[in-house]
Amino acid sequence: MTASSVSTLRFVDHLQDLTTNTDVILSDIWGVIHDGLKGFPGPCKTLETFRKQGGTVIMITNAPRPADSVQRQLRKMNISDDTYDAIVSSGDLARNYVASHLNKSVFQIGPDRDTPIFRELDVAFAPLEEADYIVCTGPFNDEIETAEDYREMMIQARERNLTFICANPDIVVERGDRLIYCAGAIAELYRELGGNVLFYGKPHPPIYDRALELAAIKRGTTTPLNRVLAIGDSVRTDLTGANTMKLDCLFVTRGIHSADFADLQEIDEFAIKRLFGDAKPPRALTRDLQW
Repeated sequence: MTASSVSTLRFVDHLQDLTTNTDVILSDIWGVIHDGLKGFPGPCKTLETFRKQGGTVIMITNAPRPADSVQRQLRKMNISDDTYDAIVSSGDLARNYVASHLNKSVFQIGPDRDTPIFRELDVAFAPLEEADYIVCTGPFNDEIETAEDYREMMIQARERNLTFICANPDIVVERGDRLIYCAGAIAELYRELGGNVLFYGKPHPPIYDRALELAAIKRGTTTPLNRVLAIGDSVRTDLTGANTMKLDCLFVTRGIHSADFADLQEIDEFAIKRLFGDAKPPRALTRDLQW
């Protein structure tokens, strides 16, 4: 931790204070523009305003469903298509893996709502005892289950040395005022047991590479990384992913880490270490995304 990182990290109330030299925003979805139950009108309007002023917004999400399914979910929350230019999901990337391994059988872990990841693919499903690999989009019932409910299953998978495809690297997300477990929690358990896990989504580079590719198509030119701003609410995925890609990050404190920021009185070296560990701190903090 350097003195400069402590002195420069600050809360900002307005996105426009950070976007004078920004052409592209790569924004998280869950925790930034909705909480899993309802959309946030202010942040959505903010991103729409950035676009109206010539900026490009690519939403990057660890949702374990294709982008078109994510878009339908956003519309149900009254989140306008004008909020963004395109969506890239971890479900898209995991689906590409499945599409390239149709000669292998799959054991699926996840709720029925995530089945669009297999839509129009000739997938052979099999029980754990016979499958060639696992695709996990989350717990079967994320309202009540945690990773520990899957320990025995993961031990069996490890005995068979199955590859585990994680279609959502998030550990938890907020749903209303509660935190629910995601596929990443089960994947981390399997990895702790010595299993082979392939993660698709943030903080891993492929989802950022695809988002920047879509931004280049939209703008007709490649945008320098110093003119790209990442926005998110997770240290593990959003901040780590931005740092890996060498992007500036605006960190939204109202999301899954809201309790950690509730009593923050002063941004000092101790606070930064407590909140962000050894990770490079974000460029700035914001309680809510407003223009």
